[in-house]
Amino acid sequence: MFIPLHDAVELKYIRVQWVTIGIIAVNILAWALTSLADPETAERASLGFGFIPAVIFHYAVLDPSVVLVPKDATFLTYAFLHLDVWHLGSNMLFLWVFGDNVEDALGHLRFLAFYLLCAAGGAALHGLVGPSAEGPLIGASGAISGVVAAYFLLHPRVRVWVLVLMRIPLPLPAFIPLALWIVQQFAMLALDLDGMVSWGAHVGGILCGALLVVFMRRRGVPLFDRTIVTPRAVRPRSSSPQISPAGE
Repeated sequence: MFIPLHDAVELKYIRVQWVTIGIIAVNILAWALTSLADPETAERASLGFGFIPAVIFHYAVLDPSVVLVPKDATFLTYAFLHLDVWHLGSNMLFLWVFGDNVEDALGHLRFLAFYLLCAAGGAALHGLVGPSAEGPLIGASGAISGVVAAYFLLHPRVRVWVLVLMRIPLPLPAFIPLALWIVQQFAMLALDLDGMVSWGAHVGGILCGALLVVFMRRRGVPLFDRTIVTPRAVRPRSSSPQISPAGE
């Protein structure tokens, strides 16, 4: 539906979004070590680190040769693997644009906890939607969905540059593209339960993010910030504005 490009909400409490940068770095490293390896290694990583509902809910047992972590740990480990560079890139772009301001509102350690809890919440709803599914869930979209939901509650009126329909750059109030995106996730969960994208993980992340940001934000950080900020792209000698989730 849209690809976020840039916002201009200044950091107020932190100097650098170290946790956001660290999560992106870990995701890139995990992708390089798995997806760039031979197909057998990539498949073993997906099975060993991916979230498999049938294993969690005791409908199936994973072959011991591919067990890499305790099955409960896959509520988190799945969120650091990706299918391909496009899957990785789109998720990390969302995190880069929206994660810094959520980290600023929560603080470094609480943002890390928030991110992991959203990942776990996404996996949990994915599992509840299809408890006997044997395919591994991988990708950061559940956690990213939580970040998007938190940003939506924190800065709905901030203007964000987005690429609409993959080709039209527009500066829009954040609530417009984000609300449409959130509604789409719920709609697709109802309409496309057997699709390749885990809409359940997206919705689980959204619900966790919206709930957690209310209680985990710094004292004094308001919801529904009324400050309107219009991002400006850099253009030589001009101050005029100018000018892609993937799912699981």
